[in-house]
Amino acid sequence: MSTNMAENQQINPIIGASVPRIEGPEKATGRAVYTDDITRPGMLHAALLGSHYPHARILSIDTSRAKALPGVKAVLTGADLPLNYIGMFIKDQLPLARDKVCYSGEPVAAVAAVDLATARQALRLIEMEYEELEPVTDVEEALEPDAPVIHEKRDEYPTMYELPEEPNAICFTEFMEGDPNTAWDKCDAIVEDEYLVPAQYHMYMEPSSTVAEVDGSGKVTLWSSTQGVARSQMYTALALGLPMSKVRVIAPRIGGGFGGKCEFTNQPITALLAQATGRPVKLTFSREDDMTMMKRRHGGKIYMKTGAKKDGTLVARDCRIILDGGAYADESPEVSPVAAFFSQGPYRIPNMRVEAWSVYTNLSRASAFRGFGNPQATFASESQLDDLADQLGMDPLELRLNNALEQDDKFFCGKTIEKATMRACLEKVRDASGWAAKRSGGRPAAPGKKRGIGMAGMSHISGLAGAGANVLLNEDGSVTLNCGAVDIGQGSDTIFTQIVAGALALDMDQVNFAAPDTDSSPYQFQTSASRNTYTIGRAVKKASDDVRDQIYRHAGEILECDTNDLELRQGGVVGVKGVPDAALPFIAIAGRALWQEGGPIMGTHNWLYTPQDRMDPKRMLLRGFALMPDGIGIFTFGAQVAEVEVDEVTGQVEVLEYWAAHDVGKAINKTSVEGQIEGGIVQMLGYALTEEMLWDNGRMINPTMMDYKIPGMADAPYKIHSLLIEEAEESAPFGAKGVGEICAVGPAPAIANAIKNAVGARVAQIPATPERVLTAMQSADDAD
Repeated sequence: MSTNMAENQQINPIIGASVPRIEGPEKATGRAVYTDDITRPGMLHAALLGSHYPHARILSIDTSRAKALPGVKAVLTGADLPLNYIGMFIKDQLPLARDKVCYSGEPVAAVAAVDLATARQALRLIEMEYEELEPVTDVEEALEPDAPVIHEKRDEYPTMYELPEEPNAICFTEFMEGDPNTAWDKCDAIVEDEYLVPAQYHMYMEPSSTVAEVDGSGKVTLWSSTQGVARSQMYTALALGLPMSKVRVIAPRIGGGFGGKCEFTNQPITALLAQATGRPVKLTFSREDDMTMMKRRHGGKIYMKTGAKKDGTLVARDCRIILDGGAYADESPEVSPVAAFFSQGPYRIPNMRVEAWSVYTNLSRASAFRGFGNPQATFASESQLDDLADQLGMDPLELRLNNALEQDDKFFCGKTIEKATMRACLEKVRDASGWAAKRSGGRPAAPGKKRGIGMAGMSHISGLAGAGANVLLNEDGSVTLNCGAVDIGQGSDTIFTQIVAGALALDMDQVNFAAPDTDSSPYQFQTSASRNTYTIGRAVKKASDDVRDQIYRHAGEILECDTNDLELRQGGVVGVKGVPDAALPFIAIAGRALWQEGGPIMGTHNWLYTPQDRMDPKRMLLRGFALMPDGIGIFTFGAQVAEVEVDEVTGQVEVLEYWAAHDVGKAINKTSVEGQIEGGIVQMLGYALTEEMLWDNGRMINPTMMDYKIPGMADAPYKIHSLLIEEAEESAPFGAKGVGEICAVGPAPAIANAIKNAVGARVAQIPATPERVLTAMQSADDAD
């Protein structure tokens, strides 16, 4: 079989069609079952007690009054649990704090009771005694030699890599190419600045939720709102000291994730409560508990310096990124190297040095979040390019076009650009937005407001890690797909169904998508890293091709023809090319295989993404830890333009219209792709303008939707234009790439650049609140 995954992409018109979501009717009618909808016989309800202090030693915990409360069936503290540390890169976390708390909200006790009200009442009866310690809340202060040490036992934790010397450092990475030390002498223009990016809450619609049940053999079954059943299975097994064979995880419908439900959330502690009580237990967080106990995007500081020749040729860049990993490492050792990797942007910069840190602080732990470090780096990079263009007297779009990566160029660290679409993205968004006219003051602003237009270019990856898929031909000629992938709302169940239908010329209702279940699904890493369509989709396509080949073999023997003379016909029929009457329905093939020859027809494919070229040590110097760049997938590119109005009196910013051009390879489902792009843009309007988790001396002060502002319909621009560039990727299923993250990388810098174009002032700290915009405007006026 050919290795070209884009072959036969016209086999079925369903590829590229905007078919409705297969789960759409159940969601629209309220019949969709989420974890909190699940009830088990004799089920208890759980609640967690969070620490009031951001940094303190636990001196004593008295749970006697809570245990005596009628209806309470179990009260657990850290001292009651096995000392099994968990974590992805550094095993530094326990399901409940033991001896010490490292952030305000960290769970210190868990209660299971006959109802939620009783469980919450019991929490109020637990008496805690602490010795308060000085908290560390600033990333630069965390690296100071005299900073309070958050994890005294850090060097004793099991870890995947050698930790930095600084005791509060989680990870350090340095990349260097060319000769940045001497390159500055060749620059005619140099711009440098410091950029501040906020902690952002994932704000999924469904808070973290798990139901746990233990059977008579001691096997634990979890129903959980998770982005990966296999990951939840692994961490729960580790925390409980069980083999993974004794833990089963099932994913019902998931109400969003965005990275916040990767790895583990409340699965381990729910399972421990179920073990302790011998009864099913449900733990669903309130919004406030989820905001204070769970995860967030990395906030931090970025120092960047960029130089260019007078003709706009980029020459050099120096960058220092410090990201706030919070109290526990989680995925920080992967996020900060990704930020470093993408600090180059989609441009040729021959001389670069970037160092990236993730550090422990006494704030809630940071984790994966849509874009995975790239939005932070790109905010700095793209903001700086506009300031450099101003200094050079160039159009910022022309500066980007002049330096855009081309075919066979080398990205940072030596990875080859195999399909260069950055220029096409820039040109598409330029033409669609009417860039030139608007940049020169095309449409007048409303009275009392100033109008501006800004842009950002971006690159990202699609694909990561391994995937498996099974496709079974059922006895009636329909098929069942089982790939273990979790649809967190992005529509992947529909995409995978379309891939199978396209590969086998079936109708959508002839394909059954099996729910993710570790007892039956093939291994699947998790829904993250824009990997579903490309990585999992490739396994699904290959497994479907395997089924097709087996169908051809049976049909060739029955029809007495060569398999090369066969074709698939719509609806589950195989026939001889050019001979309409020489055809067999799939049901006949399935019957022959099941009862006469060969056995059941099942296609299986497993694969692990392997980069075609790796980091070039002759080209680049690497110090510290970096999972990147060898492990990344294929490149994707995009360009976005925002048009805004800024109120001259208040500094309020309104996004009027938005254009986004993205390289999607091939859109399997056009409406779904456009929905991903539009959703990513609106989500990141919040990152650009309103969203910021705030702490006062380590205590979160806005842990509710009343105080934490996400964009609503009134905040979204009336028109968002999704501009798809479709150049099929040969290694991808029907040529498709992922687009779920790259669309979220550009809004913050595009909007910040539009604000500067409108008012002439750079806002280097996001969110660009009215106060910050007004301050920048006043500072610019004072400078004049």
